[in-house]
Amino acid sequence: MAQTLFQKRADKLGEKVVRALNNRHFEAYYVPTKEAALEKALSLIPETDVVSWGGSETIDQIGLRPYILAHAYAVINRDDAQTPQERVELMRRALTCDTFLMSANAISEDGQLVNVDGNGNRVAAMIYGPKNVVVIAGVDKVVKSEADAIVRARTIAAPINAQKFDSKTPCNVTGTCENCILPECICAYVVTTRISRPAKRIKVILVGESLGF
Repeated sequence: MAQTLFQKRADKLGEKVVRALNNRHFEAYYVPTKEAALEKALSLIPETDVVSWGGSETIDQIGLRPYILAHAYAVINRDDAQTPQERVELMRRALTCDTFLMSANAISEDGQLVNVDGNGNRVAAMIYGPKNVVVIAGVDKVVKSEADAIVRARTIAAPINAQKFDSKTPCNVTGTCENCILPECICAYVVTTRISRPAKRIKVILVGESLGF
């Protein structure tokens, strides 16, 4: 019963947020499962596109990045780098790809995307460069307002990422944002995307499951 009630709430919330996203000129879709999310994402990526991505647990959880790597897509993959310098260069090249894949740290109910970044490559690609951006996010990332979205990004997503990468930041120790300004801070860039400009350049797939963090 609990799962059924969760899904019922997710479906209603997802439809509401997708309407808000479309009103803000995103190309938005709601799907109930990660399997449907993979199918929808692949339908939005031409097989002739050069594809790249930012750090995202979600695109792995729905099977998107493994699928892209296993099939005949041209990719710019920073994990292919042999040195830190080559990794940085691949991240720069990713800004010129055709389709960039990512998630969002939080989404407000009125259709705004909020992301925090340490290096800025992910938010840079969302803002400008790639011809298309495909964002996949679970409904667990939906919060009431833009202010709530920033709080979620800073106090939930960022500390988990800090622990994932063992960053030398206070949130890695305490589990919550301490508003640090250390050189290693992974909240160097806090970006709200209010609308998609050009219209429909940014595609958003909202999934009725808990995905990523």
